[in-house]
Amino acid sequence: MIKIKQNTANKRILQIAIPSIISNITVPLLGLIDVTIVGHLGAPSYIGAIAVGGMLFNIIYWIFGFLRMGTSGMTSQAFGKQDSNEVTRLLIRSVGIGLFLAFCLLLLQYPICKIAFMLIHTTDEVKELAILYFYICIWGAPAMLGLYGFAGWFIGMQNSRFPMYIAITQNIVNIIVSLCLVYLLDMKVAGVAPEL
Repeated sequence: MIKIKQNTANKRILQIAIPSIISNITVPLLGLIDVTIVGHLGAPSYIGAIAVGGMLFNIIYWIFGFLRMGTSGMTSQAFGKQDSNEVTRLLIRSVGIGLFLAFCLLLLQYPICKIAFMLIHTTDEVKELAILYFYICIWGAPAMLGLYGFAGWFIGMQNSRFPMYIAITQNIVNIIVSLCLVYLLDMKVAGVAPEL
């Protein structure tokens, strides 16, 4: 009897964990595809710009990783207590905080960029392309931080499949759009910058 309960609990844990693992695997794949795309354009400065810009956004977005982690913890507690009002409030609160923080990032994009490139030393050509990449990518902050809140909420509701579907769809769309912008519209680094 104890073994059956343990097997059931293990299966339930795997049902939540495996989609989360798949979602996390898709994130670096997008960066790899972006580097591959610009790597075929013929100039090392393109790869440098994507590397610097990608590193900068990884830092910025991981600062706000608490949106996902904190939301999932509090939501799972409310879900366990069957407090549907608190569950709803947590969703609204986390997405609202994410959008507010994204709005702040948009307002402060010029000082953030200035400070970042005072600390990051690159060649002038890489710096110019990385700044272009930054000013395009920063407009994706509301979507990214909003998705952090949604993903944390769904994981707290013991549904990690929906965030996985969103992550896979988001990355497939980004890859297709990047390929079209770079190769069909000849937008180079600016073509891989728009991220959902």
